Amino acid sequence: MMPALEGFNSFGDILLFMVACVLSNNFIFSRYLGICPFLGVSSKVETAVGMGMAVTFVMGLASLFTWMVYYWLLVPLNLAYLDTISFILVIASLVQFVEMFLKKSVPSLYKALGIYLPLITTNCAVLGVTVLNVSGSYDVLKSVFNGVFGALGFLLAIVLMAGVRERLETSDVPKPLRGFAISFIIAGLMSVAFLGFVGLVK
Repeated sequence: MMPALEGFNSFGDILLFMVACVLSNNFIFSRYLGICPFLGVSSKVETAVGMGMAVTFVMGLASLFTWMVYYWLLVPLNLAYLDTISFILVIASLVQFVEMFLKKSVPSLYKALGIYLPLITTNCAVLGVTVLNVSGSYDVLKSVFNGVFGALGFLLAIVLMAGVRERLETSDVPKPLRGFAISFIIAGLMSVAFLGFVGLVK
C-alpha cells in the first residue's frame, strides 16, 4: 500500500526534520553507516567536499527513484522482497552517471576520489537511506528530504574530519598513533560529541 502524501505542516517541521537527519541521526556518528569513504577520503577538505557533494546528489535522487520503483513497480507486482537488489541497481546507475560527469567536467576531482567514487554504489549510507524510507513508510517528499538531509549530515561529518586531519599533518602526533590510529580516536570523540544532539529532536 502506497503511503499518503503527508508532507510537512510548516517550515518549522522541515527544519526540525533537517536537524534530526544532520545531527541527531547522522549516518556516520549515530547510525555508523558509510564509514569506509568517511575514513578513506577525509584526508583533504577539497576531496571530502567533492565526495560529500557526490553522495548528496546520489542519495537525493536514489531516495526518489527507489521510492518510485518500490511503490509503482515492486509492490503492485508483489515483488517487494526484491527491494534490496532493485535499490542497488538504481544506485549503481546513478553512480555511473556521476562518475561520467566528473570524469568529463572535473577530472582533478575524479582522480582524487579514485576508487572511492565507484564505491558509492556499495556505500551502506546510500543503501541505508533507501531502506529506511521504505521501512518508515515515508511518502515521496519525506523520502527525498531524508535522502538529501541525511547526505548533508554525511557531508558535514566528512568535512569536519578532513579539517581535523589536515591540522594533524602539522601536529606532533605520537608515532604509534599516526595514520588511521589517530583517525579512529578522532572519529570516536566526534561521535561522542554528536551524541549530545540525540534526544533533541526525533
